[in-house]
Amino acid sequence: MILKQSDIQKVKNSVGKQLGQKVILKLNKGRHRIDVQEGVLKEVYPSIFIVEVEATEDGVPAKTLSFSYTDVITKDVRMMLC
Repeated sequence: MILKQSDIQKVKNSVGKQLGQKVILKLNKGRHRIDVQEGVLKEVYPSIFIVEVEATEDGVPAKTLSFSYTDVITKDVRMMLC
């Protein structure tokens, strides 16, 4: 699969429009394992974007996750607005 600069730019623009909004992330962890996280899109940079995940009742602490735009294109990360 060849990634085009225009494809990456479309993803950057789309993610940038969601800045500050709550999102649901489906993360492909490999070997048919999918992790679902809910957080707020905090920052957008030229190569990555950052999502802050809140602590849960299960005792999982708050954390900051970073992803590249190619993760979205290759469907390793899927984002949906809450």
